[in-house]
Formats: sequence, C-alpha cells, structure tokens
Amino acid sequence: MKRGTSRDIRTANRYEVLRRIIARSPTSRQELAAATGLSLPTVATLVGELLDLGMLTEVGFEESAGGRPRGLVAVDASGGALIGVDVAETYVRVELFDLALSVLARAEEDVHPGENRPEQVVAHVATAVGSVVARVGVADARVLGTGVSVPGQVDRDRGVCEYAPNWDWHDVPLLDLLALHIAHPLYLDNPLRAGAVAELWFGAARGRGDAVVVNLGTGVGAGLALGGGLHRGVSNSAGEWGHTTLVLDGRPCHCGNRGCVETYVGAPGIMRNLREVSPRSPLLHPEDQTATIDALARGAADADPVALEVVRNTARYLGAGIATLVNLLNPEVVVLGSWVAATLGEPLLHEVREAVGRHALGRPFAATEIVLSPIPNDPVCLGAATFALEGTLRSVGRRAGRRTAPART
Repeated sequence: MKRGTSRDIRTANRYEVLRRIIARSPTSRQELAAATGLSLPTVATLVGELLDLGMLTEVGFEESAGGRPRGLVAVDASGGALIGVDVAETYVRVELFDLALSVLARAEEDVHPGENRPEQVVAHVATAVGSVVARVGVADARVLGTGVSVPGQVDRDRGVCEYAPNWDWHDVPLLDLLALHIAHPLYLDNPLRAGAVAELWFGAARGRGDAVVVNLGTGVGAGLALGGGLHRGVSNSAGEWGHTTLVLDGRPCHCGNRGCVETYVGAPGIMRNLREVSPRSPLLHPEDQTATIDALARGAADADPVALEVVRNTARYLGAGIATLVNLLNPEVVVLGSWVAATLGEPLLHEVREAVGRHALGRPFAATEIVLSPIPNDPVCLGAATFALEGTLRSVGRRAGRRTAPART
C-alpha cells in the first residue's frame, strides 16, 4: 500500500475490495481477505460500508469446511450507473455501465479531420453522453460519475489536458468545459491508464503481477501494471513509450522529436509504411485512417502481397519497440490493444511475436506472453468507468451511505 493518510488508505482498500467483488461475484468475506491480504475484521468493515452505500447486496450462504456457513455478497448492479468516455483522434465513444460494469448502452461520434478544437470535442462528448443516458432512461441521480479518457498527458487533480501532441493542445481545462454540459461528477485520465485498468480487471492482465498494455491507435503508448497495480509515475506520465526514439533522425513526430515509435506504428505511420511500399495502392485512403487500416486487414486476410508486406514492416518496428519493454520491465504479458491492433488482429500478432523474439533477450522473452486484448467492447471506456467508480468511493463521507460533494460537478 502506498503511503498516504488513513483516509487515503481506507479509500484504496474500499476500492480494492469492491474491485475483487466485481471481478468475482458472489464471494465471501473470507475469500476477500485472502485475495486482498487485508484482515478479516477490516474486510468485514469495508463490506459493511459498501452494503450501506447500496453498492453490494447479501445473496445467501455457502458451506465451509468444519465451520459455520459463510455469508456471500455480490455487487448490486442496480445500485448506480457509471459512464466511460473514450476520446480518440478519430472518434468519441461513450458506454454506460451498471455497477457490475456490464454495458447498458453505447454511442459513438465521428471526429473528422479539423474537428479537434476543445469546444468541438466537448460537443461530441456531450452529445454521446446525453444519448446513452436518454436511451437507458437512467435518472441523473443514479449516475455516480463519468470517467473521461483523452489522449496525451493529463493532470487528474485539476482536470486539465496538459499536452496532446496530435491535436497541439496545451493546458486545456477539459473537465471545466465538460461540466458546462454534463451534470455528473467528472474524472479525467488518458487511454494508457484506462486500457491497463481494463485489462487488469477483466482482460489478459487479470491475475498477473506485471503487464504492459500497448495502445495502438492514431497515437501509441504503453499502460503499465506493475506489482499487480496501475503504475502512473510521479507526474501521471508513465507509459509515453510512443514518444521514445526508435529510429535516429527518423520521421518527424507531432511531439517535436524525430523517429518516435508512434511515427512508425500508429495509424498515420502505417499509412506512410503503405505509401513507401506502394504509393498508388488501392488500399490507401489518404484522408481516412480507419478505412486504410480496414483495407489492410482485408488485404492481409486475402493474402494480398502489398498488405502482407506492410503488416510485416509495421510489425518489425513494433517488435523492436516492444522488445525494449520486455528487456526493461520483464513483464508476464504484453497486450496489444486499441482499434489498430483489433483490426489487424492475428496477422499482426504473429509477425510481432516473431520480431520481438529476434530483438529481445532470450530469458525475459521466454517469460513473456504476447496477446491481443480479449475484451470484446472498448477497453478504454471500461477503464474510464472504473476511474468514475474510484472517484465515487473517494468522495464517500466518513459515515457510510453519505456522500460528500464531489470535487468537480
């Protein structure tokens, strides 16, 4: 447990207990104590608080070996709703969840080239959030919070996107802008953290001590789960692997440097890889990243030689970059996530495994599994919803069942 006030520690413990119950429901207090390492009396107290808050419910008993039957608790899915927002360079996706983190509704807004001013992005988010709330008919009071993931480096406490290189955003007070349209409590982070949390809770990193979740979209980064928990770094900036140098004096990057990983394996970089192989390829849609990646995936499935060469070249760059992560962090699993990885799928995964094997040291590579994300929906929306859940628990007053005012509404 990291250092903090007793209130911080209690909030973290409450969050961890609820996380374990959501991941495995129903469960007993004894099982929770064993899974979390907390004492049984502590777990019993925390479970009592969550029951008083209406987040849990008693669901009966299970037999125990040589003792009294154990009481079972489960998440009360109707105890509240959470919203997760995935703001990306080409879309805004919103999902509304019940308290068990099952999707109740989703909406998506396209973000077209040139629509990247803060007020335009905020309008897309507000429209999509309003759509899912109206579709389910959930009352505002039941929405515990909205977690928002936005590309770039963010200050969670101030609700500010400090730097988003692909949009040239600097110190954008995003949550203040969103609060003009959305009445629910708002919580901000970025897709690296959101994707890593989703994999820890429900995906390929579940039950793993050390994992790297590679985000492959327009931008590129690596969410880090170390020691079984999310690693943020001292300024919430850990994982900006997409802006490490892969090729000296290579392609120019929006961040101002040259040769960054992102310029070779992000969607615009893959489009450039395609141009270098076949400048007039019908697979290339110059103004449409999504259409180009979709065409490459179809071409690879049909054994189109140009598509296969582009996937192979992209995997060479990606494999060299991932090999550095494998050597440096020695993770149990590397997860390839986000829309580019999901679209290119197994052909990309096969080539990446081969490339990492060529570049990584033998011992850490042998201990690392490389997989595609198994989460069927948007993992970033799911992870963003957990930020809202965490914020809700942080805002709970000392008396169970009474919430303090959220920091930002």
